[in-house]
Amino acid sequence: MPRASASAAAQTARQVLASATDLFAAQGFAAVSLDDVARAAGVTRGAVYHHYANKTGLFRAVAAHLQADVAAAVVRAAERAEPDPRARLRAGSHAFLDAITAAPAVRVLLVDAPAVIGWAQWRALDAEHSAAHLRDALAEAGVDGSLLDALTAQLSGAMNEAALWLAERADDAAARESAHRALDRLLEAVAPRPA
Repeated sequence: MPRASASAAAQTARQVLASATDLFAAQGFAAVSLDDVARAAGVTRGAVYHHYANKTGLFRAVAAHLQADVAAAVVRAAERAEPDPRARLRAGSHAFLDAITAAPAVRVLLVDAPAVIGWAQWRALDAEHSAAHLRDALAEAGVDGSLLDALTAQLSGAMNEAALWLAERADDAAARESAHRALDRLLEAVAPRPA
């Protein structure tokens, strides 16, 4: 494939992904058709099928992209934190809660993805992205290796539940504040400061 064609194809794939992300976030998986995505992206339906085999494949690509975005927000926050491993764990965890509850991530990742792509694939995406960073941060903060996997799963689950709780209270600043304070308590219990 000539360079110009490969570049154009990549641009088309990005357009389709961006349009699908916006539509899935606004309307939900069930309400969006591939014709809707093609129209929004300014491409043919055939172009959508060329890059993403079907609606579920397109949704899976959107979910993976958003998971990567959330994980990138976690990493950025942790890198900006103080060098103390507990401060990085705290900063990354709070960044996760904010990023996962921001549009378009919340509806796509927490509401539709488990049903559309299946629980196993949803968990695999989470494990590959944010949960992997959480596990690393817990290890750096000194969590016992024998508890590391179980604690990662439980803390990740607690943060995902908090995100769903916040999604129901999207404009409630007091709820967001409570969620972050509760997260601090969990993190303090998981990785307490040395005495």
